[in-house]
Amino acid sequence: MTAASLSMPAAATRPWLTSDQVLNLFVGIFLALFFLYLFLPLVYMMLVTFNDSRIPTLTPWKGFTLRWFADMWNDERMWNSVIKSVIIGFWVIVLAVPLGLAGALFMSRLRVPGQSLIYAVLVSPVLMPGVVIGLSTLIFWDTRFHIGGRWQLSVLGQTSFIAAYCMLIFMARLARFDRTLEEAALDLGATPAQVFRTIFVPYMRPAILSAATLAFLQSFENFNTTLFTIGNDITLTMFIAGKIRSGTTPSLNALAFVMVGFTILAGVFYEVLRRREVRAAEARVRAAQAAEIGADGD
Repeated sequence: MTAASLSMPAAATRPWLTSDQVLNLFVGIFLALFFLYLFLPLVYMMLVTFNDSRIPTLTPWKGFTLRWFADMWNDERMWNSVIKSVIIGFWVIVLAVPLGLAGALFMSRLRVPGQSLIYAVLVSPVLMPGVVIGLSTLIFWDTRFHIGGRWQLSVLGQTSFIAAYCMLIFMARLARFDRTLEEAALDLGATPAQVFRTIFVPYMRPAILSAATLAFLQSFENFNTTLFTIGNDITLTMFIAGKIRSGTTPSLNALAFVMVGFTILAGVFYEVLRRREVRAAEARVRAAQAAEIGADGD
């Protein structure tokens, strides 16, 4: 019996598709369907912007146009709502980030009786419906201080639950913080303010940026809480909701197209800067290693 005849049964019984290949195939199909489900409505919405039809649709296609961008640019009420949303988002960042950081420091560094209960109270606004937060905020400030609905009240209402999100981000970052760095700085004569400014803040900077971004986005898209607290003002989400009830035009799609494009450009710009910083850091490390090797050779 030859070696070729001995190898034939093994080759005949070899599976044509392994379990790992089947798993990779299903994972690939799932990811493709997931991203299709995620981005297809977004692509459709952006393409509608260029259809010369007052109804936001691609069918029937009535020709390529850019007039909806002009309508978007000339819609003062829409731009006023955008500006109001940005103003509210800015002040939410100013209030929510320091409050979230203070709550995270309190929960991470202090040991007080009933700390679990305090933690539950601090994160409870995250679990509350926005309608409840909006109504309770309006009733409290109107009853106690006779302050009716206005955009400043929306800032307070949104901050009450967005600060909890910021606190959770800071607590996750603080869980990996080495307290011995602060103790060493204090032993070397640094003041608590210097330790906070030179050690704590640089370490927390990524979490601070993440919390500020999350706070702004949560505020910008908020509807339920804002609806009950803003009074006669209007934000972008309220403007869009009103347009949908009364009949919208592709000018809103044009605004969405601009916002998506700006987000993509900002992400690309950030990634370019990040990779440049990584390359610069690697170059400094290589230069330091080369200098060390040269010093050892001398």
